[in-house]
Amino acid sequence: MEAKDLWKQQIEQLLLEVEQQIQLHEDDLFVIGCSTSEIIGEKIGTAGGLEVAEVLFGPFQAFAERNKVHVAFQGCEHINRALTMERKTQKLYRYPEVSVIPVVRAGGSMSAHAYTQFQDPVVVEHVQARAGIDIGQTLIGMQLQPVAVPIRVSTKQIGEAVVTIANTRPKLIGGERAFYG
Repeated sequence: MEAKDLWKQQIEQLLLEVEQQIQLHEDDLFVIGCSTSEIIGEKIGTAGGLEVAEVLFGPFQAFAERNKVHVAFQGCEHINRALTMERKTQKLYRYPEVSVIPVVRAGGSMSAHAYTQFQDPVVVEHVQARAGIDIGQTLIGMQLQPVAVPIRVSTKQIGEAVVTIANTRPKLIGGERAFYG
């Protein structure tokens, strides 16, 4: 099996597991951090390419459409991990737009590819997503609502990249006499 076919199969399986374990609601925001360098077995930020992003983008879009959620692709540290999304998502959540266009060497291949595929792309500085996927240790935690909860899945890697899935839950407040439904 060719590597690209394997990556596509792995991401599709992973996203099915996410759907089984996380109850997503319509219009939830789902953040995606993805190091294409790590997928091909190289150090994050050193060897990424659009060909890897092209393989993964379709399954991510299909996931978003099936679940009626919005996706945001986290860029790399060169753009301070800013996120690429559709303008309708940015407007729905009222996130301020920033002036940058992600490219392969300054923004990351996945974010750069998403920018070219979205109908009306924008970039925002930060979000508070309901859940997310981190492929290659891109550190999406800063983009999640508190409180993040790790989700275990059988698909532990995409290519050579380690995968981490996170859900969030509301904060538990009120102490020992509080009731949590």
